[in-house]
Amino acid sequence: MYAIVEIAGQQFKVSKDQKIFVHRLDESEGSEVIFDKVLLIDQNGAITLGAPAIDGASVQAKVLRHVKGDKVLVFKKKRRKGYKVKNGHRQFFTEISVEEILATGGKKAPAKESKPKKSQKDDLTKVEGIGPKAAEALAKAGVDTFEKLSKKSVEEIRTILVEASKTLAHLDPQTWAQQARLAADGKWDELKKWQDELNGGIVK
Repeated sequence: MYAIVEIAGQQFKVSKDQKIFVHRLDESEGSEVIFDKVLLIDQNGAITLGAPAIDGASVQAKVLRHVKGDKVLVFKKKRRKGYKVKNGHRQFFTEISVEEILATGGKKAPAKESKPKKSQKDDLTKVEGIGPKAAEALAKAGVDTFEKLSKKSVEEIRTILVEASKTLAHLDPQTWAQQARLAADGKWDELKKWQDELNGGIVK
């Protein structure tokens, strides 16, 4: 039995007892977490498809540890404009172990006190111009999904950044909502093409 499930904006094929690395989750190490965006379940050849998610289905997992990925160098250059920028980035990941795939919904009885199910959050750093600190500031203000970000005005986003930290006040979020709208709609190719034309999330 396996399932296709969406976790932190990415899709994974998972089975019981499998260990995978996903984008950083907020849950602490050792805690239980439930993912309810199950897109497909295969039960010994009997396949159930969601539209887009299967109603009532869920994947239960345990957070094993939080780690940092290898350093990635990001180099941007614009021809004939003298523009060159080189940055290093280490992505945050969480290792989880899949404990149960539930096709009909309902959380299995835990050994200890039951924990409330937490809503899924999106990786806002996929929006050009948003780094880990800005994403953290937005999440603390309740803007933790592409859908929520797409509904914020430029001034509302600026206010959140300024109130969070003076070091974020220089960021220009003029395209963040539009980028988030494309991400929320799953238009990743269109978003990538547009981001290639941006400079730090700013239209030139």
